[in-house]
Amino acid sequence: EVDREKAKLYGVKVGELNETLETALNGRGVAQVLEGQRTYDVFVRYDEKSRSDPEAIRRMLVDTANQPGPLSGDNGTTGGATGEIAGAQKVPLALLANVLESKGPNIINRENVQRRIVVSANVSGRDLGSVVQEIQSKINEKVHLPTGFFISYEGQFQSQQEATRLIGILSIATLATMFLVLFSHFRSTMIVAQILLNIPLAFIGGLVLTWLLVGKVSIATLVGLITLAGIASRNTIMMISHYIHLMEFEGEKFDQHMIVRGSLERLVPVTMTAAVAGLALVPLVLSAGEPGKEILFPVAVVILGGLVSSTILDMAVTPAVFFRFGRRAAEKYVERDEIDPLDAQPAPLAKSNERTSELPEPATPLH
Repeated sequence: EVDREKAKLYGVKVGELNETLETALNGRGVAQVLEGQRTYDVFVRYDEKSRSDPEAIRRMLVDTANQPGPLSGDNGTTGGATGEIAGAQKVPLALLANVLESKGPNIINRENVQRRIVVSANVSGRDLGSVVQEIQSKINEKVHLPTGFFISYEGQFQSQQEATRLIGILSIATLATMFLVLFSHFRSTMIVAQILLNIPLAFIGGLVLTWLLVGKVSIATLVGLITLAGIASRNTIMMISHYIHLMEFEGEKFDQHMIVRGSLERLVPVTMTAAVAGLALVPLVLSAGEPGKEILFPVAVVILGGLVSSTILDMAVTPAVFFRFGRRAAEKYVERDEIDPLDAQPAPLAKSNERTSELPEPATPLH
């Protein structure tokens, strides 16, 4: 700890004193030596024993610009009274600073013209998000930061937060795109809403199985949920499109019989599609803890759970909701696509201006 008043009295700048200490303790390159084809740097510093001995550091001589009098010479006292400025000489470091043992950083890191101290830790047995939340709550309760100090949680946690925000934006964009594509085909907000209703049904199974097998929601889980939204919507599209097909092309009326018939006819295709996709994910679900499967495992778990719940609930919820709220939208869709009977009649042939000659009847053969 430099005594700035004494350093000023002796004409020693704090920066120069720090450079002297850095040279003595850490070393400084002063020259290079060429030996054969290799060049070696020459460093000047104290030996190891002097660097680790506080007393040796206190006795280290420092160049000064001023020397308060009186000064002692070989033949007695020379110079003026005490406080007068005499010639420069070397003084022990103990006169300029308080030398003591303490812990501190070997390197001072800076970012945005501010000093930065990095405290790092690894998380084991718990998810990163909950650990950081607990750290934040305890720091807010027990730590009072001085003016100008602040804490920033970075590293993997910061990357996870940024990825979560990005996935949230992409999820909204995905749902908006799905809505626009479906609306451009069905031209009905009610039908599109019923199709998107199956997405929460898929999320139920995906999140439940994730909680049972993984125990936490990660970035990979969110990616799997986005994929699951498309798969779940496809099943509902198949169901509702078949209901409309029965009304438009097979003469079915919008009643309970049509709903039951359409559901049974789509039961096997929907079930087989989900079963095949689920069986393909089973090897990944069984690979928990294997190297290289850290990302694929949670993705497979959330998709498999969502396939099970969406397939089961879709066969019960979609028919009931469509029967209750879809009559008007379905009838409008059929009326819009219905072909006008007059337009279906063939156009009359145009009259030709050319004369046609009648062929004479063949003569009756003589017998």
